[in-house]
Amino acid sequence: MAILRGVKPDEVVDIAAALVEAGVGAIEVPLNSPDPVESIRRLCDAFGDRALCGAGTVLTPDAVDAVAEAGGRLIVTPNTDPAVIAHAVARGLTVMPGFATPTEAFAAVKAGARALKLFPAGTFGPGHIKAVKDVLPREVAVYAVGGVGASNLDAWRAVGVDGIGVGGELYRPGDRAADVAERAARLVAAWHG
Repeated sequence: MAILRGVKPDEVVDIAAALVEAGVGAIEVPLNSPDPVESIRRLCDAFGDRALCGAGTVLTPDAVDAVAEAGGRLIVTPNTDPAVIAHAVARGLTVMPGFATPTEAFAAVKAGARALKLFPAGTFGPGHIKAVKDVLPREVAVYAVGGVGASNLDAWRAVGVDGIGVGGELYRPGDRAADVAERAARLVAAWHG
């Protein structure tokens, strides 16, 4: 999952094209980016049939509605707010709440989440995610987000993460699409390696 924090509407399609071409399967525009709903609308119009597209840093049910109305199908949160999770599930969206502890992970699952993100993963490390995955229901996917990238991917894959979320290693505001394409190709190759 690519995290395009700070992306602008006039560049999101070119950046997303580079990501999709490299094989990235999910793209989020955090809601604390400039004009995020318009970026999400353009992203979904261009690539919604080729990638799971939506928003990150989603904090309220109203924000879930705004993302859904823009065509987004992915809701990523930095926390485990049951109201946000349940609302996204009720709308038929894929929701991926952020958790740190087993208590938070199980609260998110109880609210309807079937995918979780350990956030910030780099603070907790692969051993933490392995221990949490050992007690979660098997059908719940767990992603590592924050501090994860091509250089340390092997350690995360060794503990069975279902995926990763990468922000600054793929895209920083002002980056050219060609640079994003090169970084994305390296990351996807590392994932498949």
